[in-house]
Amino acid sequence: MASCKNLRLQKSTRRRGAPRKVVVKKFQKLRRLVPGGHQLRPDQLFLQTADYILHLKFKVNILKAILKLHDP
Repeated sequence: MASCKNLRLQKSTRRRGAPRKVVVKKFQKLRRLVPGGHQLRPDQLFLQTADYILHLKFKVNILKAILKLHDP
């Protein structure tokens, strides 16, 4: 019986470990995407990411407005 319990524990540990690796990889990608992200703590990185998204949306809106001005 103890061996079955150990087997279940090993399987559940593997299941938890795989998603953690995925999260770490995605977090590292986010650090590369966000300007200055390499030097930020995780909480700071998420706040900076939100600010960066707003900044990019603002730029898109400005470019759309410029296009409307020059559209015949």
